[in-house]
Amino acid sequence: MAINVGDEAPDFELLDQHLETVRLSDYRGKKAVVIVFHPMAFSGICTTEMCNIRDAGETFHGDEVETLAISIDSKHVHRVWAEQEGFDFPMLSDFWPHGAVAKLYGVFNEDVGLAERATFVVDKDGVVVWVEHNGIPDERDQQTWRDALATIGVGS
Repeated sequence: MAINVGDEAPDFELLDQHLETVRLSDYRGKKAVVIVFHPMAFSGICTTEMCNIRDAGETFHGDEVETLAISIDSKHVHRVWAEQEGFDFPMLSDFWPHGAVAKLYGVFNEDVGLAERATFVVDKDGVVVWVEHNGIPDERDQQTWRDALATIGVGS
């Protein structure tokens, strides 16, 4: 099932790198959310993208917006990766059932068992306002995320 602009973002519940439960619905009415599916922790493009989120300051992780990074890696892998790279935003494990949230969002690649590189910008009301779906090897341009957030009055 593909998620499109104008759809209500499907709710989910996953554990982050600190073993805390994170629900998309917890942000409703409080913050916009950038949902960032990525294939695999510690890989080159994924590390570059997550470091760019980290380095963007409050643009993607602050009072108005939260980034939720999701992959099929275990919560333990996410914890080590986050500690090593200084990621302070939620790194969510879609490990079991394997890729269930990626499947819910229509971005799970069955052939390789990984989430594809996809981004969903969700407004404070829980509505998807922007979607990007790239193949696994295709890096994203995070300026497009900034532009999407600006259309809903968030960030710079």
